[in-house]
Amino acid sequence: MSRQGAVKNRAPAPIQISAEQILREAADRQEPFVKEPTVKIHDAEEYQAYLVGRRKNYEDNIRYRRDHIGTWVKYAKFEEQNKEFERARSIYERCLEVTHRSGELWLRYAEFEMRNEFLNHARNVLDRAVAILPRIDFLWYKYVYMEELTGNVSHCRAVFERWMQWIPDDNAWLSFARFEMRCGEANRAQGVMSRYVETYPNAKSFLKYAKFSEYELKDYDLARKVFEETLKSLDEDEIIENPKVFQNFANFEERRGEHERARLIYLHAVKMLNLDGESTDKLRQDLYSSYMRFEKKHGDKKGIENLVKLQKTREYEQRIQKDNLDYDAYFDYAKLLVDDDNFAQVRDIYERGLGALPPGNEKKYWKRYIYLWINYALFEEINCGDVSRACEVYLACLDVIPHNLFTFSKIWIYCAKAHIRANKLAECRKILGKGIGILSKSKLIAELKKVIEAYLAIELALGEVERCRQIHLKYLELVPQNSQEWTTFAQLESNLGESERARAIFELAINQEELDMPEAVWKSYIDFEINEGEFDRVRSLYQRLLEKTSHVKVWISFAQFEALQDVDVSRKVFEQGYDALKQEGLKEERVLLLDAWRVLEKREGTSTSVGKVESMMPRRVKRRRMVGEQEWEEYFDYHFPDDKEDGTGSLRILEMAAKWKQQQQDEDSDSSSDGE
Repeated sequence: MSRQGAVKNRAPAPIQISAEQILREAADRQEPFVKEPTVKIHDAEEYQAYLVGRRKNYEDNIRYRRDHIGTWVKYAKFEEQNKEFERARSIYERCLEVTHRSGELWLRYAEFEMRNEFLNHARNVLDRAVAILPRIDFLWYKYVYMEELTGNVSHCRAVFERWMQWIPDDNAWLSFARFEMRCGEANRAQGVMSRYVETYPNAKSFLKYAKFSEYELKDYDLARKVFEETLKSLDEDEIIENPKVFQNFANFEERRGEHERARLIYLHAVKMLNLDGESTDKLRQDLYSSYMRFEKKHGDKKGIENLVKLQKTREYEQRIQKDNLDYDAYFDYAKLLVDDDNFAQVRDIYERGLGALPPGNEKKYWKRYIYLWINYALFEEINCGDVSRACEVYLACLDVIPHNLFTFSKIWIYCAKAHIRANKLAECRKILGKGIGILSKSKLIAELKKVIEAYLAIELALGEVERCRQIHLKYLELVPQNSQEWTTFAQLESNLGESERARAIFELAINQEELDMPEAVWKSYIDFEINEGEFDRVRSLYQRLLEKTSHVKVWISFAQFEALQDVDVSRKVFEQGYDALKQEGLKEERVLLLDAWRVLEKREGTSTSVGKVESMMPRRVKRRRMVGEQEWEEYFDYHFPDDKEDGTGSLRILEMAAKWKQQQQDEDSDSSSDGE
């Protein structure tokens, strides 16, 4: 191996040379052109001597470079220019003895004979050439061109026939057919193209035959038959690889004004080739673009909608193939097919979607999946009118859901209502009862509440009061702290006119040790007694409630209730509430109570009573208090006229002043020590 020398110095040279300078130096150093002397010949002897000298040079060159065809051709052209045709012919023959496989040499030889109008010699040369080199097409082209140029049609046809036996390429067959057309033999031309497609049964040959029939033969029926034969004869794979077959066929029908036939061809192509606007194949894109242009030009609204639907169908299929958990694609795909009333295919789409279970056992992954079941059931019931099949879909969905981890109350409810619409009330109750049992064991309280509420609504609509009571009791056994359920149960009894039952339920509710919203139960109980007109019971309830809590809203509500009966009693309640809140030291609550009392007095009382309440209103004072060690914050306090100054506030101020004085002394001592 040769060792490359390493470049030691890569720095630029001190003297730079430009490209222009290099070109100038090359032009200056070029040797001057020496023109050959002009030879003037005065007589035949000098002419012959000149020819002998030139021939000797050519012969010497041939001896040195015997295989170089260019030397032989130049020698022959020299003899041709001097009208020595026999010598030129002899030179070509000598060259053929050296290399007879050169098609270019045979062509030069034939052109020499044709140029000098030796037709028989030219025919003989070309005949020998195509016999020796039958696969070189330009020799055949030159041969048939010469025969047609001389008007020898029969011999030209015979040459074409000899050529066709060697099964040449497409252009040779087209040249033969066009020759027949120039001769006025349309039937012969059709026969040639028929033999052509039999020899080359592919899409390219059929398309050329159809184009020839349309533009050359002007036989449109034949062109249509050729296109149809193309779709019948070719394999499906080959047709898929050549979308241009459909495009040319549809364009032909469009040119002939057969728009419906063209539309059918495009639709067949779209279905067969799975065309869409996002194809990467250029031929497919061109075919789809042609279809779009055709529909915009000749189609109606329905045709364009069908085109868009086909495009959407391909898009949804691609999305599903890319991600089988893309449930939105199933929704849109099924909706698209429902509009076409293609119910069998819609079921297939839903079944494919339902077979793709969510990956995890978490409820958030199942939400879209469950709606796929719901849409499937609604499709069977609404679009197909088969309620029984919808019930089967819901039951199958309930079997799929892992109820020990989570559930969907809507599925239980929808399934039960579907059975009601199917006139299967007993199955409806069984499903809801089963759901309550499963949800109770799984401790899914929120879902259980929804199922029970739906069950109650169904039984109440049917007038089954005893069943409603049993359901309420069952729910209260499971969730006794649910205030809303106690209230709903009592309201049910109240609506049925069972006041004692309702009162007993309320009593049980307020005696529960734990309730999530006890104030709601008390308020409902009080409103119930007010509606019943039992005012003594209402007062008793307020007294019992005030024993449990002295909230300001309870005092205000109690006073407002008494104001409906007797304003003086209401004033006493306000006074009692004011004193109770004062003892507890709740200033803001006392302000709220006084505001409500003042509103009552302005509405029901006199100026004296209003002035009394106004005199009890506090004064709003801005104060400061320490937060942390050295931080203060401002706040608003209320100073009531009837509050006694017990001195505690002054003592606290003194303590704070002493603390501040001590901090100042400490700071002064630190500064003096630093100075020393």
